[in-house]
Amino acid sequence: MVRFNGSQAALPMTRSAFSLLGAIAASLLLASCASRVVVPPAGIEKIQTVVVFYAENRSFDHLFGRFPGAEGIDAATAEQKTQIDRDGTPLPRLPAAYWNFKVQPEFPASMPNGPFALDAPPVNLSQDFVTPDPTHSWYQHIAQINGGRNNAFVRITNVGALAMGYYDGSRTHLWNWAKQYTLADHFFQGTYGGSYVNHQWLVCACLHAHPDAADNLRSVLDENGELKHAENSPKSALDGPPRWVRSGTVMPKDKGSYAINTVESSYQPSGILPPADDFTRADPARSPLPPLATRTIGDTLTEKGVRWAWYSQGWKAANADGMRDPKEKRTVIKAKPINFAPHHSPFNYYQRFAPGSADRETHLKDRDDFLRDIESGTLPQVVFYKPAGSWAQHSWDSSVTAGDVEIHDIVSRLVASPQWPHMAIIVTYDEYGGYWDHVPPPMGPGWGDAFGPGSRIPAVIISPYAKRGFVDKTVYDTTSIQKFLNRRFGLAPLPGLRENMGDLTAAFAF
Repeated sequence: MVRFNGSQAALPMTRSAFSLLGAIAASLLLASCASRVVVPPAGIEKIQTVVVFYAENRSFDHLFGRFPGAEGIDAATAEQKTQIDRDGTPLPRLPAAYWNFKVQPEFPASMPNGPFALDAPPVNLSQDFVTPDPTHSWYQHIAQINGGRNNAFVRITNVGALAMGYYDGSRTHLWNWAKQYTLADHFFQGTYGGSYVNHQWLVCACLHAHPDAADNLRSVLDENGELKHAENSPKSALDGPPRWVRSGTVMPKDKGSYAINTVESSYQPSGILPPADDFTRADPARSPLPPLATRTIGDTLTEKGVRWAWYSQGWKAANADGMRDPKEKRTVIKAKPINFAPHHSPFNYYQRFAPGSADRETHLKDRDDFLRDIESGTLPQVVFYKPAGSWAQHSWDSSVTAGDVEIHDIVSRLVASPQWPHMAIIVTYDEYGGYWDHVPPPMGPGWGDAFGPGSRIPAVIISPYAKRGFVDKTVYDTTSIQKFLNRRFGLAPLPGLRENMGDLTAAFAF
């Protein structure tokens, strides 16, 4: 007897009956086997490992302004190229290049008003040369963008003509990776200003208030809500860089007391020395940012059971350096040869990752751990990697070449790793570094808000599933990385994501 839908039916035991029974048995066996077979995932789920390489302080035009097919320097309007003086009139020429208000002899005394190549005549700087560090603070950045005209970089900067300089990016490894895979040419830094806020924007899409900050840390604004010029500030950019009453790390109280420039963590490693009674902390008398409890991408990943880590070059050495007796001279934090920058470790600001916590041990790791995990094929599902200052491409600390070599080394290791067949690598930058870019940041509901986005920065997507030789015109910002992770792993989005920004999937051909 054979049961069908719970009833019984008599089948004569003929050859056809045996054939039917055999077919049913075979079907059941195949179904049983199929339930044990791993079916290749479809679409975005093919990506099993996401690696974010977060470099430092270069605008898109500065490195990729001559990339074929990208919206580069030649697409800039005359208004965007022509920099204005402090009275609003076009400069007759670019000023000298400065460092600490001193003219730099490596640069010509004057250049035509507009962008120019740093590594070609008449400047002829090597890409190994470590340049001065252009202004890239919050209020200065907003003023440089000048409502999207991007014509006020020179009048605001501390380095004169250097802000308009760009490199022949075709000499870099990153350019060649972009030629092979996908270059996003409308990727903007998430918020205005420098590294501290844009690292926070990467992990939380938010700024943090610091209401108890000392008054001497607060920016002083004029009646227009812009940084207030000091009385001795030169009237013209041709006469020297501007001087401010105070360009602080925190907004005025009536603007929300947000920490907008480099403010230090309460946990070591910090740019603030520890107090004598607790070497794991930063001296509270020097106004570090209080430990944060805001939700981050780390929380959403952990809640979903997604393994992740933030790897920092020099992390272990910086922890040891930060927890030394404050009377001892530091040799790692903001000190060569490593130049570890504590404000580039965003999770170290949060209570959840306090020294001694299990989450700190699990998620905050060193470059040595990163290299070991790459080689062994044991990287977690989501990886953030931060090179130390001397290899991050940050002006003043690193050259273009030093940072490019680090990018190439890490990407090459990843491509050779066991996890490469199902990997996506996103190489991007925290912010523009004070260098001119001509494309206006997107504005309007769903695109921009009071916090940004800021200037355009390079972003290269490298993956077996990335489109080959492709320039992606989709508009992105830093939190498009969060959007990609949200879509891939089914994460709950954080509040600061901008509705209309892309999620990076246009860069892939699944």
